[in-house]
Amino acid sequence: MAEAPEKIRCDACPVMCYIAPGQTGACDRYANSNGRIVRTDPVVMLSHAVGAGGRIVPFAVRDWDGSPVPADAFVTGIGSGTTYPDYKPAPFIVSSQVDGADMVTVVTEAIFSYCGVKVKIDTDRFLGPEGAVVRVEGEPVGHVTTAEYGSQMLSLGGVHHLTGGSKAEGRVTCAAMLALCNGEPVEMDVEGGSRVVVQAGQAPVVDGVRERRMRVGCGSATIGMFAVQWKGLVDEVVVVDDHITGVVSEHQAGKVIGWEPTGIRIKGHRSTPGRYFRVSEPGQGWGGTRLTDPLEILGEWNPKKGARPGLRLLMVSTTGEEYAYYVLDEALRPEQKDLPENLKKTVQLIDENCETSLCTVLFMGGAGGSLRAGVAKNPVRLTRSVQGGITRLTSGGAETYVWPGGGITFMVDVTRLPKGAFGYVPTPALVAPLEFTLPRGAYLAMGGHEGSIRTLDQSMDEGGEYPTEARVEPWPEL
Repeated sequence: MAEAPEKIRCDACPVMCYIAPGQTGACDRYANSNGRIVRTDPVVMLSHAVGAGGRIVPFAVRDWDGSPVPADAFVTGIGSGTTYPDYKPAPFIVSSQVDGADMVTVVTEAIFSYCGVKVKIDTDRFLGPEGAVVRVEGEPVGHVTTAEYGSQMLSLGGVHHLTGGSKAEGRVTCAAMLALCNGEPVEMDVEGGSRVVVQAGQAPVVDGVRERRMRVGCGSATIGMFAVQWKGLVDEVVVVDDHITGVVSEHQAGKVIGWEPTGIRIKGHRSTPGRYFRVSEPGQGWGGTRLTDPLEILGEWNPKKGARPGLRLLMVSTTGEEYAYYVLDEALRPEQKDLPENLKKTVQLIDENCETSLCTVLFMGGAGGSLRAGVAKNPVRLTRSVQGGITRLTSGGAETYVWPGGGITFMVDVTRLPKGAFGYVPTPALVAPLEFTLPRGAYLAMGGHEGSIRTLDQSMDEGGEYPTEARVEPWPEL
């Protein structure tokens, strides 16, 4: 009886899979090829020049055909592999010359349990109360945070969802974050709120309706922008908004340009003149309220303060998507009429000034722990170098924002990375590419792994990959 092919152990991450010949590990990123562990993904190099794709490459084995490497090639961490936990140097430590200066770029794929995604959703529609749990496939993966100007924010992932709950919670959280970071759509439910489909760089879909525009501003801001456009065409304008509903005759902008009082009364919490809070509960209606009939927020008109038969009223939402025109009858009741042509242009102007509604996904991770030991023998010096601006941190070649304070906590817009840049390991954790670029002298001074520094040509000779057509704009400056 023939013996079963021998499995070999992969030490690319703490899972340490035993992999049979011709098979991949649990992460699908490493395989057993004829008794050797090989990367299944090519190392991605970015260049302004158009390049070619790669194939399976063994660790540190010559597999390059000698094609010229573009002079501006930038080695990324995408497909580079990892040395986590980093008791050994990072997979690629590449030397180069930039404008005559000797530079070093340390490249790795970092494994992140301490990571999450911050999602900005451009919409006035009600997604859910602040702090509400966000679920995917029934599992909690994050929560709603603050509402910003025309946008709703979600915080997803994090170590507690990845590893602190059930296995299903960790698995679903990891899969959802991976999909979002790689630009794929994810459907999620907000407790007490909406079902929303999020995809980086695409319009959100809220309760089955694709958003088109984010609001131009709150009701007060809208009046400030367009009061002059309405003067003389209509007697009163109410801009309906979940946050601040504006009334032009009472508003400072209206007063300054000589708007006459109309005797209107708004049901809501009056702030400063012409600005009202809480005219309605949040929802899917006008201006992010639950309103389908805007007249619900109006009380009795006061003839002693300017109300009169024939008074013309325009009610409009902050995106210009909802609008209605009314004329007061003899009993001072609003009667809906067709919108006059001269007012249509003002409503269209609101719409024109609204930005396209999009979802923005930022990956956020803490590049701490032993990852830094793969870069330098004294890891805290790397932290201080990054915080001090000596070391430039990029992710897949894309610019990052590094948070002040302790550690290396960074954010990156996932749409700035080449497609498929993120991976995972089944611990569960996300895998993200990182590049640390700094002057060679500074690298050696922090205790860098001098013996592992290779030129770009050496890296290509000994297991690098071909440049791809992926581009990052702006090109990473060294």
